[in-house]
Amino acid sequence: MKAFVYDAYGPPEVLYAKEILSPIPKHTELLVRVHASSVSAGMTWMRKGEFPGSKLFTFLLRLRFGISKPKQPILGCEFSGIIEAIGKDVKRFKNGDAVYGTTTGLANGAYADYVCVPELPRHGVVMLKPTQLTFSEAAALPVGGMTALQILQKNDLKFQSRILIYGASGSVGSYAVQIARYFGAHVTAVCSTANLGWVKAIGAHEVIDYTSPGWWQKTKKFDLVFDAVGKLPASQRKSLLGKRGKFCSTKCMTYEKASYLELLQKIIAEGKLKPIIDKVYLFEQMVEAHHHVDLGHKKGNIIINHAPQDSLLPKHI
Repeated sequence: MKAFVYDAYGPPEVLYAKEILSPIPKHTELLVRVHASSVSAGMTWMRKGEFPGSKLFTFLLRLRFGISKPKQPILGCEFSGIIEAIGKDVKRFKNGDAVYGTTTGLANGAYADYVCVPELPRHGVVMLKPTQLTFSEAAALPVGGMTALQILQKNDLKFQSRILIYGASGSVGSYAVQIARYFGAHVTAVCSTANLGWVKAIGAHEVIDYTSPGWWQKTKKFDLVFDAVGKLPASQRKSLLGKRGKFCSTKCMTYEKASYLELLQKIIAEGKLKPIIDKVYLFEQMVEAHHHVDLGHKKGNIIINHAPQDSLLPKHI
């Protein structure tokens, strides 16, 4: 099978296509033909071996994924696809099932034609793909959606809470806007000028252009400030919080649970949540896709289409 691998940290060009042996599922594993994967900011950090703006998080990243060079040769944390083979002890899935999930904790990621995932992962998740979502949309959901949901729940988002979401046009931010609105919060979203319109369209009550001078001094106080990109300066957040206001950020530990995806699927089924996709690249355009994310201006999610014959391409924003 073909995979994109890397054996050194660095720019997108460290990724290169290589023919490797296809994995064989063990007794409790599923062999998934990957139809779509994603390029998130987290994947670019792993590719670089560097967490932006934090020596501590960079050290922890290298400790987990390799001090001087990557331990895991194939990146790609999110996937969707079709099961082509199952181990003899698999109970919940069958050949032909459309599934999606994450590769967290596995030896190899989803930047390949095939990936083997355990039926009951210890760290990641795998579930049947919601019929409402295309393969591209399903591959965009797990990490950003679960991260936004978990952080909002952990910080006691309440009905009618006033929440400000900084970085609302990114993957986590665009999910946070929709989830907070679903739970009845009053949502103020902060993003760039070009994204104000569509961010309001997905659920923000108010939108603020972060390029506007002193914007943080001109708005009301908030019960919860969610920095969805980990870049909000401390001096600004102090001006935004009310007396009992709480600050939360993506710079924290989060976990993947099937129950989080089940709740996200419920919200999707009610028509209240939809993955936002900026652009879809073909599998052969992996390096170009990573360059796009490195620019730091993506709208929602960047998707890699492994199966161009399947008409997976959504309309761009």
